[in-house]
Amino acid sequence: MSLGFVVGESKPNVVTVQSSRALPIGEYVIIEVDEGKIVGLVETSFVTSAALSDVRNYDEAEESIELAELNKRDKSYTGKILILGFLEMLRKGKAILPAIPPLPGTRVIKATKADLGDIFAPEKNEWLKIGNLLRNQDIDSKINLNKIVSRHLGILAMTGMGKSNLVSLLASKIAALSGTVIIFDYHNDYADLDIPKINVIDAKINPRLLDAETLSEVLEIREGADIQQRILRKAFTAEVKESANFWEALDQQVQYIGSDPERKEERHSADRVQDKIDDARNRFADILDPDMVYPVGLIKEGRLNILNVSEFSDKQANVALGYYLQELLNDRKAASNAKSAKSKSKKSYMFNSPIFVIIEEAHVFIPKGEDARAKYWATKIAREGRKFGLGLCVVSQRPRNIEPSILSQMGSLAVMKMVQEDDQHQIASASESISRDLIAQLTSLNVGDAVLVGQWVNLPAIIHIDEMKGKIIGSDQNAVDQWTIARKFEDENKGQAQGTVQKDLLLD
Repeated sequence: MSLGFVVGESKPNVVTVQSSRALPIGEYVIIEVDEGKIVGLVETSFVTSAALSDVRNYDEAEESIELAELNKRDKSYTGKILILGFLEMLRKGKAILPAIPPLPGTRVIKATKADLGDIFAPEKNEWLKIGNLLRNQDIDSKINLNKIVSRHLGILAMTGMGKSNLVSLLASKIAALSGTVIIFDYHNDYADLDIPKINVIDAKINPRLLDAETLSEVLEIREGADIQQRILRKAFTAEVKESANFWEALDQQVQYIGSDPERKEERHSADRVQDKIDDARNRFADILDPDMVYPVGLIKEGRLNILNVSEFSDKQANVALGYYLQELLNDRKAASNAKSAKSKSKKSYMFNSPIFVIIEEAHVFIPKGEDARAKYWATKIAREGRKFGLGLCVVSQRPRNIEPSILSQMGSLAVMKMVQEDDQHQIASASESISRDLIAQLTSLNVGDAVLVGQWVNLPAIIHIDEMKGKIIGSDQNAVDQWTIARKFEDENKGQAQGTVQKDLLLD
């Protein structure tokens, strides 16, 4: 189907097209040249009217509309086409741009499923369908799972645009292949996901396994309380760590340090540390477990593991995430090194195959300009994880608040609707694959639409993501329905109470 012709100045990477209709942003086209077919993507689209180009008032507009309707040549449809490469080479995974730009007058036609199917939906085991091309809906959109595990992934979008749906879709597909997925669930969004091979875990911290500085964060001893931190550091001895009753041993050691007659100024600080210990034992008994030998042992290989950290404070969640990331990297590193060395050791490792770790609310755990335990280990995984089969996915609605050095390590991106310019600039800085014109389209995307760029796709794609079958998560609350139900219960309770009072009066 002929759409139009190349006009004006033509370049090897971009051309302008005059078309017979308006070209939707994200539509793929074919430019036919002597060397073969070239694939192009519509990045910008304009519609102009000669009759309405210089209208100054309502009456003139009304008259001009009538003139425009009579003149078939009044409307002009212009599109800017990003050249992606020769079709045959793209089918082989290579993007080769033409050495000579398409000549003005070259025909532009609509891309078909036969043209693009092999590029966007290869029939290979590692490619899994997650949606369809937004403007070419008869063409499936698949992603390469191997690339996101080895080269990492970023999922970025405003709240309510479909991040959780995409996370659930990817995680369920990996689990269906007996892959190991771990989601650090900050808001308890995924525990009720209705899919097979799911393992829901309440994350825990074993305080015995921490260093004194990290334990201070878990106990929420404030920054700058140097004396309290020094007392805890002195009290947190090897004997205390190995004690049968950890909390009492720690408390007694703090009390002993505070009772030193030569250091009377430390008595008040020791009392405050004891208060913090007592507070932690009572408030966080469910998540601070000194009797749990190895919390990572609850994670099951070959399943989707939902690690619930919703009961933690921000500092505790950061400590927990850092601990799990550290242990996962160390385990995968040891297993990989033993395998590469062809070791005859019979030592077993927790995980014998690649792991894909997903961090929800990544801006909380890997913040820009702040030091944090989780951020340190996430950075190491972003840089080293691919060598050991440990993939990382960061999910956030605030890319501007994520550490840039980590975001830039994400080899693939799924970007949904974003309206904040700071967020758009951060995304543009993180990936060379997403152009300014594609960035400009992020404000117009609807729920479930996404721009996919990077190594998990053969070409940049604007797609609509499939809806996850199971539980709809991350959706807006229906406040009106919930208020109505609450009012109904309130009225029923009032009615029952009045009936009880009347009955009592009759009995009296």
